Amino acid sequence: MKRSGPLFTLFAGLALGLIMLSLNATTGEAGAPYGGAPTASPASTSPSVLPSPSKTARGKSAYAGRTDDDTAAVSVSVRGDRAVAYYCDGRTKESWLKGPVGADGSMKLSGAHGARLTGSLRNDRIRGTVEAGGRPAAFTAKKAVKPSGLYRATTEVRGATIDGGWIVLPDGRQVGIVTRDAVPTAAPRIDPETGAVTVDGERLTARPVVP
Repeated sequence: MKRSGPLFTLFAGLALGLIMLSLNATTGEAGAPYGGAPTASPASTSPSVLPSPSKTARGKSAYAGRTDDDTAAVSVSVRGDRAVAYYCDGRTKESWLKGPVGADGSMKLSGAHGARLTGSLRNDRIRGTVEAGGRPAAFTAKKAVKPSGLYRATTEVRGATIDGGWIVLPDGRQVGIVTRDAVPTAAPRIDPETGAVTVDGERLTARPVVP
């Protein structure tokens, strides 16, 4: 009976050791490398947000040309997303039109008495159709280099309201109409370098049209 005491003590020590090892194993950091700190998970990254494409900046430019049937002239002045156009046969028929220019160069302009111009700006020209008091007429207007372009003068001379419009074509030809109290007549030539013109004995200045 005296020999059972040391054996009991030995077994009790072994059991205590196993319990301590089990406790250490269950309280350790999960996923931590042996002898080191836990590995940090990589920071989450959100996908970068790309800015929406901005409108292509469109500066100031003028375009001038003739209808396909060569009966009238058309000029369009563009600045940014706006445009002003003038249709003129140089005798009695004319129309001023205005409206927006889309980011893709498309334009739909309107004027008095149901006048309409639809077109598309591509590279250095505008191709479209204009309708002003008659059948639609196709036209092509190429980019104008000064002094070519669109000009206008509005004033009062001897009690009459004067409104003149001129298209100076790239080849130097001019097409224009001057209305006196809404009565149209062929316009006198302007000096394309200065815009100077004489109407009914009065010296006027026709200025480039800007939207």
